Amino acid sequence: MSIPKIAIIGLGYVGLPLARLFATKYPVIGFDINTERIKELQSGRDNTLEVEDEVLQAVLQESSNMETGLFCTNNLEDIKDCNYYIVTVPTPVDSTNRPILTPLYKSSETVGKVLKIGDVVIYESTVYPGVTEEECVPVLEKISGLKFNSDFFVGYSPERINPGDKEHTVEKILKVTSGSTPEIGIKVDQLYASVITAGTHLAPSIKVAEAAKVIENSQRDINIAFVNELAKIFNLMGIDTHDVLDAAGTKWNFLPFKPGLVGGHCIGVDPYYLAQKAQQYGYHPEIILTGRRMNDGMGKYVASEVIKLMVHRDIKVKGSKILVLGVTFKENCPDVRNTRAVDVINNLKSYGAEVTVFDPWASPTEVKHEYGMDTTKEMPTGIYDAVVLTVAHEKFLQMGLRDMRTENGVLYDVKGVLKERVDARL
Repeated sequence: MSIPKIAIIGLGYVGLPLARLFATKYPVIGFDINTERIKELQSGRDNTLEVEDEVLQAVLQESSNMETGLFCTNNLEDIKDCNYYIVTVPTPVDSTNRPILTPLYKSSETVGKVLKIGDVVIYESTVYPGVTEEECVPVLEKISGLKFNSDFFVGYSPERINPGDKEHTVEKILKVTSGSTPEIGIKVDQLYASVITAGTHLAPSIKVAEAAKVIENSQRDINIAFVNELAKIFNLMGIDTHDVLDAAGTKWNFLPFKPGLVGGHCIGVDPYYLAQKAQQYGYHPEIILTGRRMNDGMGKYVASEVIKLMVHRDIKVKGSKILVLGVTFKENCPDVRNTRAVDVINNLKSYGAEVTVFDPWASPTEVKHEYGMDTTKEMPTGIYDAVVLTVAHEKFLQMGLRDMRTENGVLYDVKGVLKERVDARL
């Protein structure tokens, strides 16, 4: 194959950092159907904050004809002469937590329209084992008219980016790779190895690489679910869970997981993707789904604990004013995908409380679009009956929360990070 010319399909939290990295060595075309996103990137700005503006601007090019660099477009014609297509589109779940593969189907149709003999299509999205070859390849074949593993080939390399993490960036995380044939596996591995400084691991098959992705986050989900259950038990017993974890953590083999709201695009959906595949084989996973249900229910639990504290202090709940600090799924990051902070907010509202949501990182427009919820980036000036910290943004740790509450107002710390005296924490 000639020198790689890479198309990245989807320029979100996963696709853009990868495109920027490959662009330091190869010609890269970043493709996204979102016109506003393309305009934003062409101007040298990334509102996800995953790539610093100056880093992005250092690789940006004004045309698709280049030796190295990144050209962003929503024009299909611009990716016609690429020979590697890397798909990084989101893969959500529906209201019943069943995987939605529509973005994968649509992106495969897009690639299929420009697919040529010898091309390689690599998927990075969350999938259950088998999706790449069983669901995506037939779409590629149908649209392109080409034959799989004869005319074109596929690979799978699970993304491992942690949004907002400036230490463990894409090039510093070991990359699992795979290909539809042994030869293509080596080519895919070499492509990533040329830019990933942490190294690569070539899996023996695409299904193995897909399975690796879903169990990484499923394992973490189950571990946090266990700690969340402990938090519920210890709260009933009047024991501070964080004190227990500090004591238990003195043993060398104790895993230091903390209780909390478990959201985010990957950890919140990967267990459901694995469960979906298991059920296709007639097995209904118990531990994985029990853990996910535990974590899905923590928002309701936190809200009920806050309301309980308010009742104990004779604070009238209906019509009360509650300030929720944070709506993103993690600290110091604008990512609101699959955030479980919204569960706390919605449950507090269900009691008749007037809830103000303050998050200096989250886009109010995006939150409104995704969840139908009003938020603000402006510092609140009111006095509240309860303040609930749901996200550990650095800004929140520097606020004088005592002055924002009524005389007997409640302070609840979901993250266990506040230094001032709190009424309760998860």
